Amino acid sequence: MSFEPSFPPMLDGRAVPEPPFDAAIRAAATGAEAGLVLYDPSAADLAVSLVLVPEVPIEDSAVMLPLAGVALQNALGALGPAELPVHLGWDGTVYVNGGRCGRVRAAVPETSPGAAPDWLVLGAELRFRPVGDGGEAPEETALHAEGCGDLTPMDLTESWARHALLWIHGWEEDGVAPLHREWSGLARGMGEPIEVAGRTGTFLGLDERLGLLLKTEAGATEALPLTELLEVR
Repeated sequence: MSFEPSFPPMLDGRAVPEPPFDAAIRAAATGAEAGLVLYDPSAADLAVSLVLVPEVPIEDSAVMLPLAGVALQNALGALGPAELPVHLGWDGTVYVNGGRCGRVRAAVPETSPGAAPDWLVLGAELRFRPVGDGGEAPEETALHAEGCGDLTPMDLTESWARHALLWIHGWEEDGVAPLHREWSGLARGMGEPIEVAGRTGTFLGLDERLGLLLKTEAGATEALPLTELLEVR
């Protein structure tokens, strides 16, 4: 008997027999309402997407990308083994016990600076089963190799959506500061050399919009906005 995730009233969960991120983009582009959650119940790994309709400029609504990562860490913290180390890369990569395990991503339509996008789709993906014997790519990992053998993609689908909704409500009520603190505490590579968005330097921290502050090799500090990470569809 398959497990069907349960979602709060403000979310509309629907199963799709295809990659949920692409399906969510098509749904959003044709007028889907905010709160649509799409997932593939037959997938061996986590693949879930959430449609949003932002009311703030793209520069502000881009914080939904790190929000999706925080929600995923919170979901794993609630369901996975105690003390399971989960960290977040600014580019959306999700690390479990030091190995790459998945990612969060976000897509928007072409949007002018200062304007709110017509829609924004969040996606969360996590690998459950190791590829091969796990030795081919030692920098990669999977949840079932990290003590999460009892966890299923549908468990995490439900939990991620609930935590994302909680963080969105918190952002609407309290602004970006709580999200800034939470994400900073989960950041991977803070204070270390990093290569991201075609640039290299030292990861100093985040600005007020959760953009990355990068100290270049020349000693200058450069701010990389989150909008650089959005996939334009």
